[in-house]
Amino acid sequence: MNPEQFFNKVAEMREAQKTYFATRDPSTLRKSKALEGEIDREIKRVRDIKAAERFKANNPSLFGDDNTQHQ
Repeated sequence: MNPEQFFNKVAEMREAQKTYFATRDPSTLRKSKALEGEIDREIKRVRDIKAAERFKANNPSLFGDDNTQHQ
């Protein structure tokens, strides 16, 4: 998900949450929870990428450039 898609999904989630709290409609609650799940998964995905980048930056390869093919 790119930043614009993330922004749009969060905006959609917030609208669903507001609608649910205004109406207490069960179908709106299900939609809100589904959107929250999508956002939570995207946050985890990006955190995992960032953690891998930090790990790679702090743990250089013992064999030089990672793009080098070893045979």
